[in-house]
Amino acid sequence: DEAQESEFEASVAQEKEKQTRTPWHREGSSTPPVARPRQASAMTKGKLLTTPSRLLKLIIPLTTLDQNSDRKDVEPLALLVHPHQPLSYLERLIQSELPTITTAKGEEKIPAVHFRAEDSPQDELMPTKKQAEQDDDADLEEAKFEGKTERTGKLNRKKKTTEVAREEQGLGEGSVESYSGLGREGPDPEEGEDPNFVRWSPSTEIGDFIRDAARGKEFAIEIEGAPKQIRIGVPSFNDRTHYLRQRLRKTSTKIMDLAGIKRECDMAAHRGAQRVAMGGAGLLVGYWYVVYRLTFETDLGWDTMEPVTYLVGLSTLICGYLWFLYHNREVSYRSALNLTISSRQTKLYQSRGFNLHKWEQLIEEGNALRREIKQVASEYDVEWDETADEKSELVREALKKERDKKEKKKESKDKDDKDDDD
Repeated sequence: DEAQESEFEASVAQEKEKQTRTPWHREGSSTPPVARPRQASAMTKGKLLTTPSRLLKLIIPLTTLDQNSDRKDVEPLALLVHPHQPLSYLERLIQSELPTITTAKGEEKIPAVHFRAEDSPQDELMPTKKQAEQDDDADLEEAKFEGKTERTGKLNRKKKTTEVAREEQGLGEGSVESYSGLGREGPDPEEGEDPNFVRWSPSTEIGDFIRDAARGKEFAIEIEGAPKQIRIGVPSFNDRTHYLRQRLRKTSTKIMDLAGIKRECDMAAHRGAQRVAMGGAGLLVGYWYVVYRLTFETDLGWDTMEPVTYLVGLSTLICGYLWFLYHNREVSYRSALNLTISSRQTKLYQSRGFNLHKWEQLIEEGNALRREIKQVASEYDVEWDETADEKSELVREALKKERDKKEKKKESKDKDDKDDDD
């Protein structure tokens, strides 16, 4: 008996030790999760994130009947959409995840999904001019003089200027709506102030909807049958271009590492081409001096030197023409100079281990990223400081040089097509 009692006490002590190490085995472990209060980690709002693939990742706590006070069992739904897709596409994706609801007639239907964004103050209905004048007349102050009542007008009231009124309504110059592009980074609304949301057409592109919703911190998804709207944080310009700017900075770093080597090789190639050009000028001067000496200071005279100079000049012309034909170049001094520089550059690149194909790819990628960021900046109507992401003046010069080259080619092609049409 004593052995059994000691064994029992040992097992009880062991269980108590386990409960100390694992507190979830204590009392209340059988309580269902729905009876517990809402957890701080429960997801109540959605998020709209950018991805490296330029798609948008929408994460929403999707539920139609929110009777669970915990919401820990509501798994967030992730959807990938493209900015150029319409809202109707996103609506169909959400509807495919929703259960049907029963109407008042007892019929089952798919819940309707609506998208709402914060409205602009300038879209509010304003009183007409006549109504405003009547309101002004109603606000006129009155005073009695010698037993008669006279309207004295508005005393001690400052009239708002047009600029102040525009600023208070959030209007841009010329009543043009302005966008901040701050999105979730914008200022919080004042306490007790609920933003005015308007419903958007399903045919609107997702990118346009997000751009307009960026004036506020969030937009709302309204699901038929749900107790309340689902608020989604709006990505700002910095959020939308985060991965693009990150890739541009990495590309700029690679370009900057190669730009110094390329610049040294290019300068050496230009100096070499200039030396070749100066050598050619020296040969021409030497040829002239020899002809002069033989013509006027020897017994050969002009009768002998005339056919010699003619044949030498004609032979030089023929050989030069054949040289341009062989290299498939335009017959000009500039073309010959560029060919000399190009051949010299190729040799220097190989000797320095410079990969020209990789350089061209980096320049093309950098300009493509820059173009995409500029496009998003124009959508958000913000100014993008590209110097912070391009990092170096060498990188900016290289990218600009390539853009100018493409623009010249495009203008030349358009000019040739126009000439062909004429």
